[in-house]
Amino acid sequence: MTLLTLVDGQLAYGMLPLLDRASLAVQEGERIGLIGRNGTGKSSLLSVIAGNAPLDDGELRARDGLRIAAVEQEPSLPDAPTLRESLALRGHISATHDERERWRTEARLVEFLHRFGIEAEAAWADASGGERKRAALALAFALQPDLLLLDEPTNHLDIDGITLLEAALLKHSASGAVASIIVTHDRFFLDRVATRIVELDRGVLRSYPGDFSTAERVKADQLAAEDIANRRFDKFWAQEEVWIRKGVEARRTRNEGRVRRLEMLRGERSARRERLGNVRLAIDAGERSGKLVAELDRVSKSFGGRAIVKGFSTRIARGDRVGLIGANGAGKSTLIKLILGTLAPDAGRVRLGTNVTVAYFDQLREQLDPECTVAEVVSPGSDWVEVNGARRHVLSYLGDFLFPPRRVKSPVKMLSGGERNRLLLARMFARPANLLVLDEPTNDLDIESLELLEQTLQEYTGTLLLVSHDRAFLDNVVTQTIAAEGGGFWREYVGGYSDWLAQRPAPGDAVAVPCPLPKPAEAASSPAAAPARARVKLSYKEQRELDALPAGIEALETEQGALATRMSGAGYYTQDARIIRRDQQRAEEIEASLMEKLHRWESLEGKAGSG
Repeated sequence: MTLLTLVDGQLAYGMLPLLDRASLAVQEGERIGLIGRNGTGKSSLLSVIAGNAPLDDGELRARDGLRIAAVEQEPSLPDAPTLRESLALRGHISATHDERERWRTEARLVEFLHRFGIEAEAAWADASGGERKRAALALAFALQPDLLLLDEPTNHLDIDGITLLEAALLKHSASGAVASIIVTHDRFFLDRVATRIVELDRGVLRSYPGDFSTAERVKADQLAAEDIANRRFDKFWAQEEVWIRKGVEARRTRNEGRVRRLEMLRGERSARRERLGNVRLAIDAGERSGKLVAELDRVSKSFGGRAIVKGFSTRIARGDRVGLIGANGAGKSTLIKLILGTLAPDAGRVRLGTNVTVAYFDQLREQLDPECTVAEVVSPGSDWVEVNGARRHVLSYLGDFLFPPRRVKSPVKMLSGGERNRLLLARMFARPANLLVLDEPTNDLDIESLELLEQTLQEYTGTLLLVSHDRAFLDNVVTQTIAAEGGGFWREYVGGYSDWLAQRPAPGDAVAVPCPLPKPAEAASSPAAAPARARVKLSYKEQRELDALPAGIEALETEQGALATRMSGAGYYTQDARIIRRDQQRAEEIEASLMEKLHRWESLEGKAGSG
């Protein structure tokens, strides 16, 4: 059953329309992943569907009595003594006239707060951003909507919180109880929960059945076809422009229809909206650090009697890419400060390597002065920056991070979350560093930028410490993880998130106290240590490409066999010469494409197996 239909929706803020005759139908029980570049209008579309903003034109049809619940990127909770009371005010639960229904809603709210790991009677003022996000999600489910609108629901959630949300969505939509539209850039999340992907691209909503990985394969084919069509159009248009400039010939032929067609071509080309460009990233690792970056030997740290790190030992070498995994509040930032030597341990020993230059990406973006301009943040007191040994104007450099010239003079306080993230990356990458520390760098980045950042980090020759709850990002970037085991204990694992998931102790298993570090000679002779350092992981895009290659090769081989059978048939060469030339050309194309795909398959398989 259709819950809601958008027909020819139009919405604009500024010059370009966010919705340009966009259409969408939402069915009962489906889970739609709404994706698109930053600034394309995804949040505005959710606001329209929620009834909080009008369309400029078009129609939004909703089923009679449709109940909608929305959770914004930064949920606003009313001031109240406890979280339960704050949520009751936000959800207007006390205004329900039916006393039994009010009681049932309050009971459901307490139940969902418990499911999301939130204490109902906890003080509202003491709740962190992650706890408030969980609380808002609990309220949304407790209200039992027909349609749930979630705007970046995984931001501020740790991995446990994200998996709890996944379970709730899967459970409550399986029976058709609730449909959902989810704006997120979390690819792992989309692959887990989405039944359909809808992309908002240049004002139009494009729908792809299935999860994110499936949608990406279909979309790649569509974009390739669009590119070919655009190139053909541009070639024809250029030919017509040459014709009209001949002037005398055009007037002599009096081909008024051709002139009118050229005017139409000009109009079509002017109206075409190109896809947004990609961020261009390059990291200068500067001078190499020493082979040893940091060594912790039985380090412990406590705050207020609570053990954050207890007896932890590790050795981080040059070129390691280490991911830190743990719940919000587990102490990941504390452990990073211990590794960097900016925080003294209560017990144990920390040894730092030589010639280590650090660049730090702060998830709270505290390094950004809100009153400074974008240009001043990257290059204070100068119009030039030096990147990878080359001198570049700040306007050109910031253009690589999708800041147009008019935006460069804007103060930081006017930037969106995604723009601030890009600005912090631009500031960090403008300085050489052989140790990158990235604390939640993926928040507010769109999928294209995420994948490019992944590729850039994979090619980075320095050392990386990464804190992230983006599971796909961890899988694609890090070669080892340090995970919080509870009670201040931390443990090292080889690989990314999925590897940690497979290796971690089962719930309830005892956590062993970490052993002291082996001596350097022992570490060098350990057969397990060396492969972990050298391990190379495919990027998310490369893995999808590798997965799709066998089917593509098989399809080409099938076509090649059918073509060969037809060309060897009796009487084949008695037909039209144009058909014979076309088949010969196609046979050559297939052979070339097969060789390309086989070489690519061999290359990716070799890279994947190099660890």
